[in-house]
Formats: sequence, C-alpha cells, structure tokens
Amino acid sequence: MYRTIPFMLTVTLAALTACAVGPAYQHPPMELPRTFRNAGEIVAGPATSPDGGWWAGFHDPLLTQIIERTLAQNLDLAAAAARVTQARAAAALAGAALLPRGELAASASSAQDSLTSPLGQIAHAVGAPRNYQTYSAGAQASWELDLFGSVRRRRDAARADAEAAETVQAAIRIALSAEAADAYLELRGLQAQLTMAKSQEETQSRLVDLVRLRLGEGVSSEREWQRANAELERVRALEPALRAAIDAEIYRLDMLMGTPAGTHYGELAVVAEQPTAPQPVGSVAPADLMQRRPDIAAAERHLAAANARIGAAIAEYYPHVTFSGLAGFESVDAGSLFTAAAQQSGALIGLRWRLFDFGRVDAEVAIARGRDQEALAAYRGTVLRATEDVEAALSQFIESRAEAQVLQREIIALTRAREEAQTAYQGGALPLLEVLDADRDLLAARDRLAAANAGEARAAVASFRALGGGWTG
Repeated sequence: MYRTIPFMLTVTLAALTACAVGPAYQHPPMELPRTFRNAGEIVAGPATSPDGGWWAGFHDPLLTQIIERTLAQNLDLAAAAARVTQARAAAALAGAALLPRGELAASASSAQDSLTSPLGQIAHAVGAPRNYQTYSAGAQASWELDLFGSVRRRRDAARADAEAAETVQAAIRIALSAEAADAYLELRGLQAQLTMAKSQEETQSRLVDLVRLRLGEGVSSEREWQRANAELERVRALEPALRAAIDAEIYRLDMLMGTPAGTHYGELAVVAEQPTAPQPVGSVAPADLMQRRPDIAAAERHLAAANARIGAAIAEYYPHVTFSGLAGFESVDAGSLFTAAAQQSGALIGLRWRLFDFGRVDAEVAIARGRDQEALAAYRGTVLRATEDVEAALSQFIESRAEAQVLQREIIALTRAREEAQTAYQGGALPLLEVLDADRDLLAARDRLAAANAGEARAAVASFRALGGGWTG
C-alpha cells in the first residue's frame, strides 16, 4: 500500500501540472463590410508582383534599386531586426523556466580563525587548527512545478510578444518601402514641375524678346515691355523653391537608404519621366486585411500576450511548489575530497503561497484584465484604421487620376489658346495682357498636372501599403 503512495503522488502532480488557470484565448471577432466601397479599383490577387515586389509594377529600375537598398541598409529596419532577436531570446528564456535548473560548482578556500573571538576560543580549546583549507565540488538543481500554469502563461505571453515583434518588423519593411517609393515619386513630380517652369521661362524669354523688338519698332509700349519682364521674373521665382524641395526629397531618400545626405545626389538629380501608376493589387474583402496586414497581426499577438498574462496573474492565488536538491563533496583535505566520507547531499520541498496577500493579487489580476481590454481596443482600432487607409488611398487614387485626365484636356485647350493669343498679339489684334494671362494659365495647368500624376502614383503606393502589399503572414 505504502509503495503506491509515491506513484499516486506523481500522477497527481502530473495532473495538476497540466492545469492552467485563466481565460482561454479566442481570436476576437470583427464585423466588417463584405467589400470595399471602391473595390472596382483593386485587381484581385496577391499584393506582390511576380518580380518579388509590388514596386515592379511601376516599371522603373531606379525605383526598384532604391527600395532594395532601403530594405538592405535602413537603420530603422536594422533596429527592428534586433528587437526580434531580443523578443525571441526572451521567449526562449520564458520557456526554459518550465525545465529544471541545475548547475555545477567547485570552490577552494583558505581561512585563519581569530583566537580572541568566542568561536575561535572554543575551536582552540578543543584542539581545532587555527589555519585550514576547505575544498568542495558538487551539483545542485531546482524545479518549480507549474501546478496552475503560471510559468506556461508567461511563456505563452513571451512567445506572442516575439511573434508580434516579427510582424512589426514586417510592417516596418512595408512602411519603409512605401516611404521610399513615395519620396521617389514626389521627387519625379517636383522635377517635372521644375522642367515645366524652365520651359515656361524659355517661352516667356522669347516673348520678352518679341516685345523688345516691337518696342524698337514703336509698336509696343515701355509698359508692355516692363510687364513682360515682370512675368518672366515671376516664372523664374518659382524655380528656387522647387529646387529646394527636390534637394529635400533626395536627402530623404539618402536617409531611407541608410547613407549620408547627398550620397546619391548625382544619380537622383538626373531628370526622368514620371512613372505611370499601376492598378492596386490585393483583396476586395476588408476581412482579408486581418491576414494581409502585419500591423493587424502584431496587434492580435499583443492581445494574445495580454490574455496569457491574465492567467499568470490569477495563478498567484494558488500555491507554488519547488523541488531542490544538492549532491557533492566537501573536505578540508584535497586528497580525500572525492571519497565516501566527504560526500554530502540534501533535498528540499519548498512551498510559496501568497495566502495573506490576496489584496495585491486582486490588484495584479485587475491590472492584467485592464491591459487585456486595452489591447483588445487597440486591435479593433487597428483593424478599423486599416479599412480607412484602404478607402482613403483608393479614393485619392481615383480622384487624382480623374484630375489628371481633366487637366490633360485643359492643357490642350490652353496651348491652342496661347498660340492664338500670341499670333493675335503679333498682328496687333490683342493686347500683351492676353498673352501673359494665357501663359500663366498654361503654366498653372501643367504644374497641377505634374502634381496630379505624382498624386496618382503616390496613392497607388498608399493602396499597396494599405492592402498589406509585400507581406506574407
């Protein structure tokens, strides 16, 4: 009968160890529309091109090179990778708490007792040596029985935090690639505006020459010549601000690529055509964002970690049992250290129970539940902001494209009107003011067209980002 007691105790402890208090985690439900309002603009499919990145849809080799440099060299991404390493190590450490802890130890010491101290006088009276050496070697181990899942809950929380760190890293990759593309497209838009301003300056210079010629012939007045000159200077005044904005975008790209400002200036300052915006690619169902956006996945993992910490807090209501053991040798003679006479051993069963501390445990559980509710609200807010991101980006994409189409028609009409105005002015049928007004209107329309083209392309980038482009969870 007595032999069955250890067996029954082992079975009982194993059964208790399988228990884990606290709420079981369940993925939070979210009620979302079946489709986006502007779903017609989305090409259904994976938000990554066959070439390995959504940016390949712009068919711009330099843009691809910039994003590849950003993903390889950006310091924010390097910091995120380091955080992932830390989180994984923390998860491994939390998991190791489930296993017994053991260590080997050895020591050698030398001592001399005082002859005037109470202990020294007693030792001297019985003939004990005043000077002696002590040698020891052994092993000790301890193991906390996870009876109510406290350690496992902390391990689960650490694992969820590590998974969240990984998805945050993915979110940063998407954000950085989108920011690099946005800066590049803004750069090309500004360069197009500067090119148009220079073209208008040339046109205005030719008009000034024409007025000067007419002034010499006595056909035009001094006032008309001064007015033409003033308009030329107005166009020239637009260029410094554009050049400063271009420099700022180049330096922004250098920073994103993890290099000092100005490193790629010569490469990026070369003017090129504005890339054509591709159609956004992704899923038309808002519910799919939960699998396709890493920021949502990270928020969900933070929620899972908070849920696990409730169980860890509740486990403090229950006792904690620890087994400890020691086996080794100790002797004052190194030659007899590893002998049967020098052998020593010990065992200990420890109990820790916060029996009279339940008020603090109540507070700790309340804090854990509050953080869980906070994480739940943050998760739901992240999902809603994701749907907002998609709808806003698609709306901007549609309206920028529509604006560009209208401006293209306006520019055609304004170009014809300007040509007719100059012809009429040369023939004396219209005053110079009509030509200047036509020039001003044409420059403004071309400037808006460059901005609208850049806005359409940037909205496409925002759409890819909002749809979780480039991430596979």
